[in-house]
Amino acid sequence: MASLRTRRDRSLNVWPGYVDALATLLLAVVFLLTIFVVGQFFLSQEITGRDSVLNRLNRQIADLTDLLALERSTRRAQEEKASNLRTTLLGTEAERDKLKEQAGAAASGDNRQGELDKQLVAERATNARAASQIDLLNEQIGAMRRQLAALEDALAASESRDRESQARIADLGSRLNVALAQKVQELARYRSDFFGRLRQILGNRSDIRVVGDRFVLQSEVLFPAGSASLKPEAAPELDRIATAILDLSKQIPADIPWVLRVDGHTDARPIASSQFPSNWSLSAARAIAVVQYMAGRGIPPQRLLAAAFGEFQPIEAGTSDDVYARNRRIELKLTER
Repeated sequence: MASLRTRRDRSLNVWPGYVDALATLLLAVVFLLTIFVVGQFFLSQEITGRDSVLNRLNRQIADLTDLLALERSTRRAQEEKASNLRTTLLGTEAERDKLKEQAGAAASGDNRQGELDKQLVAERATNARAASQIDLLNEQIGAMRRQLAALEDALAASESRDRESQARIADLGSRLNVALAQKVQELARYRSDFFGRLRQILGNRSDIRVVGDRFVLQSEVLFPAGSASLKPEAAPELDRIATAILDLSKQIPADIPWVLRVDGHTDARPIASSQFPSNWSLSAARAIAVVQYMAGRGIPPQRLLAAAFGEFQPIEAGTSDDVYARNRRIELKLTER
């Protein structure tokens, strides 16, 4: 009896040690969560800054494009005005030369006989008017030449600004292309991680495989024949895929415009029913069903895209049942919006 009481006392003394161990574990978990939250905060700040820089570059390119269009329009107007001034100048110079010839002809009449005195007086008055007109025309020609020189200077300045604007636009475009290329490379890396995780989660199955940059699930895994309603046994597979996507989305920077594209495909045999009048309708309904299921598992709807290809994108040619089965499929692709 005494030994039984001793064993009970010893079993009761073990609990304080368990409580201390659990408290220590809880503190460690809280510490790790604190570090994760702080890291996420600084990461979001960095991503926001990069997005602001990219938006500012886009606005600068738009402003420079508008300025370039305005400069080109102004230059064309100045060129037209300069052409008109040149035409007017040529006409004025021709009129001046004609008046000079008339004045020379009138002056030669001074040597005529006296009976032409009245005509001479009239000719001298005409010469005076012609000389006055010539002076006026000379002044107009000088003013036109000054305006033409000013227009040529303005055109030269406009062309210089045009070249500078084009150089700046080319530089900004190059920088933007580099930034976009970096985003594409980052997305490709995350796409590789996504496929790797799906392979680990789903294992080696003949009805689920990777083809190029797409993850392919046979339609029979998810849907009954001729139907767009998900099978109950499809839920575990889709849940594992949704979990992998959610885990990966936490690592992808917010400024990368990624989407998960769900493509529906059918085989080449036509379908015609009141619910699905064509293979396109069936493939679209199946893609939408998968997208809605993913959204219901917490994936943001703006990150999901449903596409339908009907029977027009087969992965294998032929008319056997095996070929038809492989062409009936749902494809998942991590891509840009």
